[in-house]
Amino acid sequence: MAMALAHALELPGKLRLGRQEYFVVQRIYYPGFTIGGGIAEVGGIVATFVLMLTSIGPVRFWLIAGALAALLIMQLVFWLMTQPINKHWLQEVELTSPAKRFFATEGSDGAPLPPTEEWTALRNQWELSHVLRAALAMLSMILLTTAIAIQGA
Repeated sequence: MAMALAHALELPGKLRLGRQEYFVVQRIYYPGFTIGGGIAEVGGIVATFVLMLTSIGPVRFWLIAGALAALLIMQLVFWLMTQPINKHWLQEVELTSPAKRFFATEGSDGAPLPPTEEWTALRNQWELSHVLRAALAMLSMILLTTAIAIQGA
């Protein structure tokens, strides 16, 4: 949840940035967020799935299943809304080999950054995707917390 929430909380400040400043700021995220997010999000899905399989009682099971669904929908949002724009943003950035594979920039056409009209639409989609992901992460955490709390009740 931390990484999605961090992106969402930056939204007001990032919307005030001009095109050039936005692209400078945008590129600083990828090394840490890619490694940390990949490990944390996959680990969270696996841990929630295991917790769901080992839960006792139908209420806890469905709360945990809801939390798992929210985490899986977060992944859909990433792959359908965020990742295509990541790939576009990173066309002109020198990446390591693993990063090139993850962002699928190897063999890209090297197109320049989008013109003003297009970049704002892409920026808005990228930023919205992180707000959606943060909301889904918070929902998952609330459902998991509730499932754990009712265990002791």
